[in-house]
Amino acid sequence: MLHDIPDAVLGRMKKLERLDRKHRKAGLEQELRLRQVPPGTGRLLALLAVGSPPGNWLELGTSGGYSALWLSLACREAGATLTTVELRAAKVDIARETFAEAGVEDVVELVHADALEYLRTAGNISFCFLDTAKEIYRECYDLIVPRLVHGGLLVVDNVVSHANALRPMLDFVASDPRVDSVLVPVGRGELVCRKSA
Repeated sequence: MLHDIPDAVLGRMKKLERLDRKHRKAGLEQELRLRQVPPGTGRLLALLAVGSPPGNWLELGTSGGYSALWLSLACREAGATLTTVELRAAKVDIARETFAEAGVEDVVELVHADALEYLRTAGNISFCFLDTAKEIYRECYDLIVPRLVHGGLLVVDNVVSHANALRPMLDFVASDPRVDSVLVPVGRGELVCRKSA
């Protein structure tokens, strides 16, 4: 899966990495620039997703589609599909181009919607990557966990880089009897939660 990444996927990943560096260097506003995971985080996501139980795969916060490309590798390996949800129209346009250029439209469905609204209709989630605005993480968590299948995984991004802002949520998750969780110090920090009850 990670040793034979298609050239079209690798090529688009490189383009998005260059665009991300350009956005950061230019100091674009948070809402406008791509905010994508580092490659190491992408690899971790693919490894976690491919081992998740049967059910629906979901990503909240598509941005330009970089993390979804990593997850598309797991989709092909597991025979799964990923639904990825993005609110900002400009990022939806970039992501649509990403998935077409990388040739992953058969395993990645892009939805232009509000994450919270989408979650209210979602169900049977076996894998979810949460990478939206940090202000709604807790609200998303509260909607995701009841919709996870037994053994389903929720991966929450930026829990080290935004540890102060997310501290109340992290404390809650650590004591939530419905999930087992661990903080993985990869990239900007990933909180991996497994539905246990």
